[in-house]
Amino acid sequence: MPVASGNPYFLVIDQGTSSTKCFLFDSNNEVVFTRRIKHQLIRPEPHHVECDALEIADACKALIKECVQFAEEHSSVIHSAGLAVQRSTFLFWDKKTCEPHSPAISWQDDRAQDIVREFQNDAEWIFEKTGTPLSAHFGGAKFLHIVRKNSKLLRGVNEGNLWFGSLSAFLTHALTGTVAIDHSIACRSQLLDLKSRLWDEQLCNLFQVPLSALPPLAPTSHSFGSISVDNITIPLNVVMGDQQAALIGQGGWKTNTIALNFGTSGSVQYNTGKTALTVDGLISSVLFSDDLHSLYMIEGTINACNSLFYWLEDELDIPHKEMRWHERCAATKTAGIFIPGFMGIAAPYWKSAVGIHRIGLDNASDNEIIRAAMESIGFLVSDIIERLDIRDHLPDLLTASGGGGRPPLLQFIADLLGIPVGHSSMKDRTALGVYYLLKKYAGETIDFPGTDCDMIFEPAMDDEVRKEKLMSWQSALETIGLH
Repeated sequence: MPVASGNPYFLVIDQGTSSTKCFLFDSNNEVVFTRRIKHQLIRPEPHHVECDALEIADACKALIKECVQFAEEHSSVIHSAGLAVQRSTFLFWDKKTCEPHSPAISWQDDRAQDIVREFQNDAEWIFEKTGTPLSAHFGGAKFLHIVRKNSKLLRGVNEGNLWFGSLSAFLTHALTGTVAIDHSIACRSQLLDLKSRLWDEQLCNLFQVPLSALPPLAPTSHSFGSISVDNITIPLNVVMGDQQAALIGQGGWKTNTIALNFGTSGSVQYNTGKTALTVDGLISSVLFSDDLHSLYMIEGTINACNSLFYWLEDELDIPHKEMRWHERCAATKTAGIFIPGFMGIAAPYWKSAVGIHRIGLDNASDNEIIRAAMESIGFLVSDIIERLDIRDHLPDLLTASGGGGRPPLLQFIADLLGIPVGHSSMKDRTALGVYYLLKKYAGETIDFPGTDCDMIFEPAMDDEVRKEKLMSWQSALETIGLH
C-alpha cells in the first residue's frame, strides 16, 4: 500500500477523558478539518471510573477514516499522524488479539487506596525514582489492586498472555498492530525510573508487575508503526501525553516556560529543560523525547476543572444547558470556600477520598456555590505555583488554554497571582503541540511560537481582599487536615 506523500496534511488525534477529537492541519499551520466523538464514563461504584477501550479505539478509527476521506476530496494526502492521549488510564489486553480483558481504569479512578496505605513507608523512595507522589491514580497501584481481586487477570499476566499498560499503548496497538508506550505517559505508571527512562526492577517488584507484561518503551517522537485506512498507509510518528502536548502547543518548548491548561482536569506545566527536577507534591515527567534528546517538565495537576461543573449539575439539579458556569460566576461574589475532593485532591496535597467540603456556604445560593467551586481551581493553581517557588520568575504574561479557561476563572487567577493571564486564541493547543512535533519529525525546522491571546486579564483585586481570600482557603485546608 502506498505511503501518503505530496502536498500533505498532518493528522492529530486528541484522545481525552470524555471525547476523542481529530484535526487535520495544512502546511500553513491551519486546522482544515476537525470532528469529535464523545464516549461514556462509567462509575459502577464509589471511587470507580471506567471507560470502554474498544469504544475509544473505534472512535479513533472512525475519525481517521473521515480525515482520509476529507483529504481525498481535497486532492491531498496525509503525511503522518500523531496521538495525544489522556494519561494515568490503564487496562489489561491480549497480546495477540488486542482484545481488552478489563475496562480502561480512568485517571479519575482511585479505588487503589488500599495499596497507597500499604506502601506509605515506601512513598519517599518511590517519589525519588519516579518523580510522582504515591497515589491510587497511577498505574502500579492500579495493577496490584486489580490483580489481587481478579485471579483470572493475574493468571493471564503470569502466563505472559496479557499486556498491562496505558490507554495510549492499547490504542497504538489497536491502530498499528504494534504495541509501545512512550516515555511521557510511561511516567504515569509509577514503574519508570525518570532519569534512565527505563522500567525499574525495584518498582516492578514492589507493585508485583512482571516486566514481561509491560509494553516496550519508546520516545514520544518515534516510528510507532502505520495506520491503514482505505488502502492508504499513514505513519504514526508521535504519541504523547495530552498535557505535555498542551505545553508544547503553548510555546513551552524553551526551558523555564510555564503555561496553564484547563479541560476535564487542570494543569500547571513548567519546562525544566534537559534536567529532571523534582518538587515535593508535584509531578515530574518527560515532556518530550526522541532518539537523541529528552526534555522534562514539572506539573501540578488539578483533578476537578470542567468535571467539577458536571458534578455540580447533578448535585444542584441544574440542566447542562442551564449551567453556563462562567456566566453565573461573572455576576457572583462569595466569601465561602468549596473544597472539590469528590475525586480526591491531587497537586500539591495528594489525598484520596477527601470528599466535598463547603465552608461558609450555609444557605448559599446555587450561584455562590458555583462561584466558590470555580475559585477552588484558582486557589489550587496558586498553591502549585507557590510550591514551584517561581513567583519571582513568572513571565510578564501567563497563558492559559483549554475549554475550561473561561474569563471569570482566568481573572481570578490573575488576581491571586498578581500578574496578567492571557487566554489562548486557539482552544486546541494540545493538537497544535502534536502537529509541531510531527513537522519536526519530518525534518522541518520549527520555532515553536508562543501563544497568541484574544483576551488578557489584568490583576484587579485589592491586596487586602486577596490576602483574606488566600488565608480563608488555607484555613479551610487545615480544617479538613490537608495542610
